[in-house]
Amino acid sequence: MLVAELLFGRNIGDRPGISEADFSRFVDQEITPRFPDGLTILDGRGQYRDAQRNALVREQSKLVTIALKDEPDGRARIGAITEAYKQRFNQQSVGTILKPACVSF
Repeated sequence: MLVAELLFGRNIGDRPGISEADFSRFVDQEITPRFPDGLTILDGRGQYRDAQRNALVREQSKLVTIALKDEPDGRARIGAITEAYKQRFNQQSVGTILKPACVSF
């Protein structure tokens, strides 16, 4: 199996802009239908260097962890989630970490 960690920044531009309600709707509309068996959501604080401005950017974030079978369809669903977030909230990127894992429930 794989464990996918998705890192969602919540700023729009330089300002906070993605509310808890906005993110919850996104989870309900985009993530849960693609992974109905379950996921974990954690609140976070992220930072990255904006290369264009050579500035450190800090923002509230969400970390979504999903265990999934290591199959092309699962990877495609992860990609669809990241693209939907970027389009809906005008984001440059969504961090995606995929790790092989031994998973049991």
